[in-house]
Amino acid sequence: MAYPTPIVISDLSHALSDQSYDVLVVISSSFQNALPEPFDQLITTHSQFDERVGKEPVAIVTEELPQKRLVLAPTGSLHNYFDDVRRYFEAAQNAAKMVLNMGAKKPLLVVLKSDLPAYEHAETVSYLGFCQALWQPLEAREALGESIEPIKMIGLVGKHLEQAQMAALEHGKYIARDLCGTEPERMSPPRFAEYCEDVFSESNVKVNVIDDMRVLQQDFPLLWSVARASIEVERHQPRVIRLEYVPEGDVNKTLMLVGKGIVYDTGGVDLKVGGYMAGMSRDKGGAAAVAGFMKTVSELAPQGVKVVAEIAAVRNSIGAEAFVPDEIITGHSGVRVRIGNTDAEGRLVMADLLSRLREEALDEVNPVLFTVATLTGHAARAIGPYTALVENGVSKSHGLGHAMETWGDLFGDPCEVSRSRREDYDFVKPRTKADDLLSSNNAASAVTARGHQFPMAFLAVVSGLDKHDLNSDLPLPYMHIDIAGSGVENGDWQHGKPTAAPVSALYSAFIR
Repeated sequence: MAYPTPIVISDLSHALSDQSYDVLVVISSSFQNALPEPFDQLITTHSQFDERVGKEPVAIVTEELPQKRLVLAPTGSLHNYFDDVRRYFEAAQNAAKMVLNMGAKKPLLVVLKSDLPAYEHAETVSYLGFCQALWQPLEAREALGESIEPIKMIGLVGKHLEQAQMAALEHGKYIARDLCGTEPERMSPPRFAEYCEDVFSESNVKVNVIDDMRVLQQDFPLLWSVARASIEVERHQPRVIRLEYVPEGDVNKTLMLVGKGIVYDTGGVDLKVGGYMAGMSRDKGGAAAVAGFMKTVSELAPQGVKVVAEIAAVRNSIGAEAFVPDEIITGHSGVRVRIGNTDAEGRLVMADLLSRLREEALDEVNPVLFTVATLTGHAARAIGPYTALVENGVSKSHGLGHAMETWGDLFGDPCEVSRSRREDYDFVKPRTKADDLLSSNNAASAVTARGHQFPMAFLAVVSGLDKHDLNSDLPLPYMHIDIAGSGVENGDWQHGKPTAAPVSALYSAFIR
């Protein structure tokens, strides 16, 4: 397992004369007078005979250049108010595909970025976009060999670039794509845990895996209810995975994350029909992103920040033991939950973990709690390919969602903040005294009003975090992160590459 290592070169002239690279990739909104001679003259001459220059990626093969091959990757417009740094990300993706088709193996990237503040990190984002295009699924690498990812290093020209930061971000995203994009047998709950143990072996992240079925049944009753039908198949049995990074020296803040790791979601007895089950092996994208974020943290080893992540790795199977709507299940917090729909299982598997972390948070320094999940079709319907952030009052008052939205834009991992409202809490309130909380309605979230907002209210109440909001003596900031719209490319859950959202946004907002 290897991602392309970034090699930062500060001097443009030195880089352009380096014959060890076999293709020069220039990413820019314009290629006129962009490079010194003989590059500029070559581009000018070629553009007289090729009207594609500046409009779409173009490849030029010539003996006049040390690298012999030149790829011009245009970003398109950068000056509209709605343009953002993803222009560079996408240009780099397109260039990477062309480089692969050429058979080149050692690319040199020159990113000619705009002076506008929105493009401050264009070089880093271009590198990440290039790597996104190069990644191949774990099963493909295991079947065909690592040679299907032939590019092992990428030269990147620029001053003041943080090479370690770029490498750590891409390594984290690579891990997240592996975990999210792998089929349900290869990444069943036990094998998800094994992958994490391998990734963090001999690192500064401590790994603990709970695999005792009696412990899981007793301590994680809501998670257990979702897992019940999978227990009889040993290779499908659930796992709770804890990843913990403790910095050297004093701790100034603590990040505590829960990741939804549904390795396959049949919908349970509320079965997904009409072809909607295809792609449900990616319902572990939240857990994958959390593990990837932990890898980035591990490599950068930030001072003053403690990070704890817990992952619920579960298969939502069907069978005689399957949980059903109308069941009332008492969670870790003591809250009695009435099941409204078994296809709303993600919030259940995270609930007990969040409740446990809420208890721990009371003894931590400046804690912030998160849930990360491919939770609702409504998030994708409401805001498209963006990560949805739903905050409690404490998080909103601290401006945490705004910070993640701002930094996510700068690093090409965009988010949108959604308000939590009183209607969301009304939606999940009990209808009788038999229970304390309703998990969901029985309609698809995509056709339910506030379908991606009300699950945050459920998670706040089921975990006990509603008792630690702004009006509490012990307020705890909490943010629910829904990546159902941003977790895979083009919204294609069956075939699209995982994007590793929101690894970059979490890092840039809370670690950098």
